[in-house]
Amino acid sequence: MWVLETVAVAFSMYSALPMPQLAWNERNMRYALAVFPLVGAVLGLGWWGVCALCAALGLPELLRGALLCVLPAVVTGGIHLDGYADVADALSSHASPERKQEILHDPHCGAFAVIRLCAYFVLCFALCCAWTPSARALGHMATCFVLSRALSGLLLTCLPIAEGSSLARTFASAADKRRVRAILTVVCAGCAVGTYLFGGWLICLATVCAALAASAHYIRTAKRQFGGTSGDLAGWFLVKAEFWMLAAAVAVQYGEKLP
Repeated sequence: MWVLETVAVAFSMYSALPMPQLAWNERNMRYALAVFPLVGAVLGLGWWGVCALCAALGLPELLRGALLCVLPAVVTGGIHLDGYADVADALSSHASPERKQEILHDPHCGAFAVIRLCAYFVLCFALCCAWTPSARALGHMATCFVLSRALSGLLLTCLPIAEGSSLARTFASAADKRRVRAILTVVCAGCAVGTYLFGGWLICLATVCAALAASAHYIRTAKRQFGGTSGDLAGWFLVKAEFWMLAAAVAVQYGEKLP
């Protein structure tokens, strides 16, 4: 029973999918971060469904690309994009870590957040249109969605939590960190193997390097500019990691088409 409760807690927090409303407690939050990657698996199934529907109806590639682009926001309710926007505002302020934390908690959306979100959606739409769907490519992207969430959860349990980040602290403190880290480390390793099985060494190398580069940038930014991580920073990282893994996949696909 507690396993289903843990799944419900994780999905109610990190997705917009309808879930039973449960009271959070020590038992059902202990492994919520370990369940977080399952949201990525659902998102991968969503991409498969969109591609299958577009193929069956003969819809144009532009429409398929648009649907793929917005699907993550639909499935997650935009929770990670909200963090991406908040961090964009904070980083653009070039203020002290304390002031950046205040900006993260400001409910208003600044100009830099709007600019970054517009740029993100335009570029993500272009990548989704350029990406060539196939059974193996869909399996690879599903693996990327799982990997980004496994890394986000893993780093949340490893990095110091910034002052004032109550929600991130709640999940990180409630987690059985030793076991959650072990589970998510295994998931990350499995995803790395999955990228190889679905796409071969080249796309595996490109994807893993993109994920690791995004992780290194996240760690450096969190420590140096914010004094620790937060829920907003975790969402910012997840958006960037998925974007760069998609970009890596598109680059490899186009490289393989070259004579």
